[in-house]
Amino acid sequence: MTASSSPRLHGLDAIRAFALLLGVVLHAAMSFIPGPWGIPIWITVDQQADTAFSLAFYLPHIFRMTLFFLIAGFFARLAYEKRGALGLAIDRFKRITLPLLSFWLPVFVAVVAAIIWGAVKANGGEMPQDEQPPLTVDTFPLTHLWFLYLLTLFYPVAIILRALIRMVDRGDHLGGLMDRVIGLITYTPIGLISLALPLGLAFMLEPNWMMWFGIPTPDRGLVPNTVALTGYGFAFTVGWLLHRRRDILDRLKTWAPVYALIAVGLTIWCVLQVGLAPSFTAGEDNLETWIYALSYAAAGWAWCFALLGLGLIIFARENTIVRYVADASYWIYILHLPIVMALQVWFSDMAIPVGLKFALVNLITLAVCLASYHVLVRNTVLGGWLNGRRYPGKSKTDGSTAQTSHAE
Repeated sequence: MTASSSPRLHGLDAIRAFALLLGVVLHAAMSFIPGPWGIPIWITVDQQADTAFSLAFYLPHIFRMTLFFLIAGFFARLAYEKRGALGLAIDRFKRITLPLLSFWLPVFVAVVAAIIWGAVKANGGEMPQDEQPPLTVDTFPLTHLWFLYLLTLFYPVAIILRALIRMVDRGDHLGGLMDRVIGLITYTPIGLISLALPLGLAFMLEPNWMMWFGIPTPDRGLVPNTVALTGYGFAFTVGWLLHRRRDILDRLKTWAPVYALIAVGLTIWCVLQVGLAPSFTAGEDNLETWIYALSYAAAGWAWCFALLGLGLIIFARENTIVRYVADASYWIYILHLPIVMALQVWFSDMAIPVGLKFALVNLITLAVCLASYHVLVRNTVLGGWLNGRRYPGKSKTDGSTAQTSHAE
């Protein structure tokens, strides 16, 4: 694709896809992680579970969804500027809320089927008699589609706040102030301290915060937990502000190697503090926990900025394969979890190398998801619904949808 007057940021497409696909790896690793005190952290525990696989969960969980919501906020403002408030609301309802409403039930049924299979297999072929909690606002299972639920909340809040601010600040003085603030805190990596404060404070104010698990996943209940709202809502807001200052993206490219070094260093330090094995131990209200909370949050932002900068450098030009995978990543993430779970249960007692099992879970899942995307989504109405465009026949990617096919 040749460059246009409004060049497409292929690097953001690629990094957004990376964040989504990393979710497949994270979920695939969970059955291979031995739970603390013999308590499983997933629907099944592989007979060859090894603590080494904990890193495949711990590391991505530091930054993966923060990165996703950061990019979502960036493209939300892009769409707002292009389509207006009503256009953004309609587009996101079609591409976020409707997929949530449409895919939740079949995905949930498939997930429950995998859970039942795993429970029966672990119980010697008989169905356990465990009593299930009643379905309430607090127990509603959003599954891995919780990110669509949060986005469904974030977009109207952003639209309403934008309208209210413009009513009382017609000269955009607050916008100018925020431009200077976001410019200041991204001028050098020292600004990571400021970015880490909201999430670090939320960690410390959360009762019984389990340090090893970082941000509690808001996959259960229609009222998201405070830590997730703070961490992901703040990331969405920073992404919105970054779009006002697109010049900062060039700064991130310059500082990317430094951010990467900081991210690696802080991650190693955090692992040394809590250990590689999962722990349900809650953090105490002391200086050590405060330092860990801020370090964990800062590591997440360092990873985000490092990956954004490196992505903008490496994927500055369009690549057909990367473009295809970026388009497919949304569908892959929606579909992958029940497939991963079923494969984990199937492989759990097989006497084959554990590394091979882990690889097969990932490869088979991706193969099934990509094949279904190519046949059922890419060239169909469903593709236009999810990705903002439909590829009729053997189409080539082009620049006509440069901004509509960016992920939410």
